Amino acid sequence: MAIEFWAMGRPYAGGPGSPEFNGVRQAVRAEEIGFDGIVYVDSQNRYGDTYVCMALAAHATSTVKLGTGVTNSFTRHPAVTASAIATVQVESEGRAYLGIARGDSALAHLGRAPDSVPKFEDYLRRVQAYLRAEDVPFEAGGDINSVGLADYRDSSVIFWIDDVKPPKVPVDVAATGPKVIAAAARHADSVTFNVGADVGRVRWGMDVARSARAEAGLPPDTSFGAYVPLVVHDDPQEAMRIGVAEVALFARFSAMYGTVVGPSSREQREVMRSIHEAYDMHHHGFTGGPQEQAVTTDFARDFGIFGPPTYCADRLAELIDLGVERFILRGLSLDPADPNSKSSERFIQEVAPLLRD
Repeated sequence: MAIEFWAMGRPYAGGPGSPEFNGVRQAVRAEEIGFDGIVYVDSQNRYGDTYVCMALAAHATSTVKLGTGVTNSFTRHPAVTASAIATVQVESEGRAYLGIARGDSALAHLGRAPDSVPKFEDYLRRVQAYLRAEDVPFEAGGDINSVGLADYRDSSVIFWIDDVKPPKVPVDVAATGPKVIAAAARHADSVTFNVGADVGRVRWGMDVARSARAEAGLPPDTSFGAYVPLVVHDDPQEAMRIGVAEVALFARFSAMYGTVVGPSSREQREVMRSIHEAYDMHHHGFTGGPQEQAVTTDFARDFGIFGPPTYCADRLAELIDLGVERFILRGLSLDPADPNSKSSERFIQEVAPLLRD
């Protein structure tokens, strides 16, 4: 199987003049370095619009894949999401990718918790149907009859997708808990686990997904990916210092409501619960939050991958042997002015070749 390595970006958090946060420049840099793709955070109160950024990036690049990392099932109607990402698919000539989950910071800044799993699963069904240009039944409770139209359709379809017929955009779910993993396995084109780099936790996620597919009468195999906090540095302690904010961010999803999901030791559960209790949304995605203080060295070492190139390659190889074929890496800066950007270059130059041979 072909292994892919993706970077993560933020559209316009620091203004159009900031290389670190200019989403188009990040895509250009990701392509120059040699990443297979880049995903953009979709959090409207903290960053610029993801789809506008991807459409602009599509015209500034030629090979790098462009995706959401991730959008959610609440802030946009599934028809709006499907139309937006299909537009990026056309403008990028087939390089678009839709990463989706139940929502976190995008909803928190609206005063809301993540969408419920049943609503999320229904959203997945609908957005997939829209992307296939299929008719989608109107949602219950609509009031179109009050308008008094002479005639109208009794279902919804995105006509322009049916006319243009771009390659269908792949839908990938970022999943942590068993219910979301199962929903993703039933309805998404791929599942990307947000459970860290621990082999046991990733294997558990795969088992949940395969069981859900079997129960639904689907073939057991699907495409698997993993979100992994990773920093390449000859000093593992310095690498962990650079990446600790990413560990806290991603580990929190395993204890979103205070109860830890997935296999874990007593010490790991204590750390994840401490991250949950300390989590400050003001520092979500940025360094300096109190949640970082809850991350122990042992926990960071297990949950993320921090160290020299050969160590990083060995850890990733364990996940590849399990069947992970796509890695979305957080902690690798794309800003040439950032001293940590050397980690991105070293990853592609010194780590990736060890895994692609």
